[in-house]
Amino acid sequence: MNSLDLQTQPEAQSDYAAVGGAPAVTAVVNRFYELVLGDDRLLKHFEGIEMVRLKRHQVALVSQVMGGPVAYEGRDLRAAHANMGITAEEFGAVAEHLIAALTEAGVPSEIVDRTVTAVAATQPDIVEVSATQE
Repeated sequence: MNSLDLQTQPEAQSDYAAVGGAPAVTAVVNRFYELVLGDDRLLKHFEGIEMVRLKRHQVALVSQVMGGPVAYEGRDLRAAHANMGITAEEFGAVAEHLIAALTEAGVPSEIVDRTVTAVAATQPDIVEVSATQE
């Protein structure tokens, strides 16, 4: 390989850029909340929630997870989900809806996997009810 080859190699692209940036992430988040709000198991957690603000925070969070130039500046996830009584099953259902929204948008499976792995790491901050307490 000569120096010319190195200069023409594409720079590593973030997952955020690979999926289409802000418009694509916003579309995925909108679809994600359509799925979540259509799920009777989850609806109770969203009563009285300002959805425009929540979607904005979710776009920032997903953008950051995907390596985008957007930084999540919402509340700490543990504080934001405190006293909501979220179960591991409900967290899993939310993850399934995220996978579905990403997949429907044509996001490559390796990017879906990386995104969901990063989101799954937040489970200890969100789930308050263990299987034995349900």
